[in-house]
Amino acid sequence: MSKYITTPIYYVNGEAHIGHAYTTFIADSMARYEKLKGEDTYFLTGTDEHGQKIEESAQKNNKPTQQFADEISAGFKNLWDDFEISYDKFIRTTDEEHKIGVQKAFEVMYNKGDIYKDFYEGHYCVSCETFFTETQLVDGEFCPDCGRSTNIIKEESYFFRLSKYEDALLKHYADNPDFIMPRSRANEVINFVKGGLRDLSVTRTSFTWGVKMPESIKDDKHVMYVWLDALLNYITALGYGKDEANMRYWPASVQFVGKDILRFHAIYWPAFLMSLDLPLPQHIGAHGWWTRDGEKMSKSKGNVVSPREVADAYGVENLRYFMLREVPFGQDGDFSQRAFIDRINSELSNDLGNLLNRIIGMSGKYSDFEIDSADVLKYHTKECDAMNTVLDSLDAYMENLQTHRYLEELWKLFSIGNKAIEEHAPWVKMKEDKKDQALATVALVANILAKASIMLSPVMPKTTNTIADALSFTIDHESYKELIKYKKLLKLFNIKPVPPLFPRVEEPLMAEAPLAHPNVSEESVKVEDESKKEEDNLIEIGQFFETSLKVGVVVEAEEVPKSKKLLKLQVDLGEEKPRQVVAGIREFYTPESLLNTQVCVVANLKPAKLMGMISEGMLLAAKDEDGLCLVRPEKPKKAGTPIG
Repeated sequence: MSKYITTPIYYVNGEAHIGHAYTTFIADSMARYEKLKGEDTYFLTGTDEHGQKIEESAQKNNKPTQQFADEISAGFKNLWDDFEISYDKFIRTTDEEHKIGVQKAFEVMYNKGDIYKDFYEGHYCVSCETFFTETQLVDGEFCPDCGRSTNIIKEESYFFRLSKYEDALLKHYADNPDFIMPRSRANEVINFVKGGLRDLSVTRTSFTWGVKMPESIKDDKHVMYVWLDALLNYITALGYGKDEANMRYWPASVQFVGKDILRFHAIYWPAFLMSLDLPLPQHIGAHGWWTRDGEKMSKSKGNVVSPREVADAYGVENLRYFMLREVPFGQDGDFSQRAFIDRINSELSNDLGNLLNRIIGMSGKYSDFEIDSADVLKYHTKECDAMNTVLDSLDAYMENLQTHRYLEELWKLFSIGNKAIEEHAPWVKMKEDKKDQALATVALVANILAKASIMLSPVMPKTTNTIADALSFTIDHESYKELIKYKKLLKLFNIKPVPPLFPRVEEPLMAEAPLAHPNVSEESVKVEDESKKEEDNLIEIGQFFETSLKVGVVVEAEEVPKSKKLLKLQVDLGEEKPRQVVAGIREFYTPESLLNTQVCVVANLKPAKLMGMISEGMLLAAKDEDGLCLVRPEKPKKAGTPIG
């Protein structure tokens, strides 16, 4: 069965950012995974280059529009090539083949009666390339999606009969509950459609940078509106309207998009396909946005994450692993160097890299680097069963786009390997003259690493090829069948020593982003250096009372995984539900010692994100050379009592 996987085509009004990289990484990993299993897979990415916004951006840069589009598009393509993204086609909406396919689709819809000409008057957002009704606007003027001012436009337009497909769309959502993934995203789309669909303007006359009308329509003053043009790329890339050479890949298996363009892909796109009598994609996968250290990225804040800069500092494969492991698909993610470094050191270096180094060292010492799997099942049935249970569980996670759970489960294999070494202690077996048992343990771990590297290869292809080379095999569909599907073990081989795969990172390798709020750091309690001279910081009494301090009761407390400093607390402030407070006090307090105790909380701080978790307040504490202690009421007070 064929598989077709797509990214959105990226708009060429700026350089690629970390969100573009995330979409591309997850799509690339999915495509690699399907190819590993032997599926006939086609992977598409590219750039969206038409529309008024591009025309205006080119003018601002004093460049011809095509030249401007060429340069930005090349930036995306070069980045994906440098990152070794395994796309089968990089489409551009300025490609002549694409234009031919779009004109063909327009003609089919027009002849079917699904496109008609009328006049449009309404509020138009240039940035979003979208029309809005007056009731949808913010304060009667501003775009509800991006917040920018809209313009009132009245012009002749061709319209697509979107309203005609309202019932058909709702039926499709009901009949195919996994059409939109994750399912939690479906309600917003369904509610939008239930609110009533208006026919969609699909051409413009106020600018010229777009696909021209089909010759049969004989209306040269119109160009096609960007969303009709852009969305059709997914089938024009397969040859629709021309040779249709690769249309056998349609419908798409999964189309990855950011949540901000889900509506266009889950409403407009399937309606267009229904009009063209083409099947709908199996899944639309909508992922969340990325912040940096809990703050929304923006050029003005100077905190935009460049994927090339991160890859140059930490390596592209480490970046791939971090992004796909850090956040559940569909939820927003946070790029934090501290969290990134923690994953490199603990999961990649300690769990994976160190395990490979251990068996290289033991095999060199005990068997001149020769590894034989002959006795693995004799001495390690329990570990092999546990390994196979993990391997059998992985496909479901990838099919459901849950790469974070896929990697979390995969990492259990390294725990099995490390635990086997500690429990069976090959060095002890060698002293006891039980060499066959010692070498069986080494061979067990070699097989764990081989099978894990096959399943990790869609996420970290170059790193896992290095591991496979050390273990004298090749990662491909054949090794997948032998070692994963048929559960065979490695044949007799000599392991090759390799340099450490993941050197530990002791300090951040990039400049930290400027913080919009001083309390946004892993340590929610921070004390100024005593040697720092205090400046005149006297405040008025009114300024003091702007701070809301309250007595709280800790009703839940737990450690934050992967952090040595943070505790996650649920604090009762006498409100409808407890507040979540993330505090940097783990070095001084255990979760158990805090339960049902009282604390003093700054209750009107703007919520901040620490290691991906929202913190809705800050604890008062004092710290000196003897350590840190929380500030508490002298006598118990009611939860929520103000402090003044």
